[in-house]
Amino acid sequence: MSAVSDSLIYCPNQEGGPVAVTHQPRARYALSFTSGGLLVREGEVVAEVYLACRSWDKTRTRIVEGNRLQARTSSSSTRVTRETVQRLSVLSDSELELLVDASPTEQGHLMWVAACRRYDFIGDFAEEVLRERFLLMSLTLSTEDFDRFLTGKSLWHPELDELKPSTSQKLRQTLFRMLHEAGLHTTSGDIIPAVLSARVAEVLGRRTPSDLRFFPTMTPISEFDHEVQR
Repeated sequence: MSAVSDSLIYCPNQEGGPVAVTHQPRARYALSFTSGGLLVREGEVVAEVYLACRSWDKTRTRIVEGNRLQARTSSSSTRVTRETVQRLSVLSDSELELLVDASPTEQGHLMWVAACRRYDFIGDFAEEVLRERFLLMSLTLSTEDFDRFLTGKSLWHPELDELKPSTSQKLRQTLFRMLHEAGLHTTSGDIIPAVLSARVAEVLGRRTPSDLRFFPTMTPISEFDHEVQR
């Protein structure tokens, strides 16, 4: 049975008869984020090179040829450089300039946003689980929450059903590592409220919807957007 027919739901129509309703599969999730964690150090190095040439192709070449990330092997350098470039490419030039000049906390927040934008899977988890639990005053986040999210999303993303248990575990480990490195989650499972600096909040608030939605914070997104646009 196809992924679509597996999710058939029968609802009565106006005449009382059944109507087949399907959950159409959405665009496949990109899940290649297991190369490293949040990549904060790598992000700063790559951003500096990019801002000097404003070309991602040249940036990639210079990073790999000069082993700017200090990787042990050429293949490792190529892999991590490719992943870092993919994440940074979703940031604007002004965000990249801020990343280079930012404090460690600000860098963690910016690289978390980069991961959320690059990977819809991470962005959806951040908005629908991390932020939602925080707003509901459920101030813990466990691996079980991840597993429930994965199961729920598989209804619209059949590719998640195809994952091996070892792959699911690797995705979970990497995502929680990112949360910890971004300063949003403790090793004991507690959610850490995000305290964004004014300049990070301002640059993220330029987008619609605001990327504040990726963080555990009580600031209403609509209120934040209004303040930024004034």
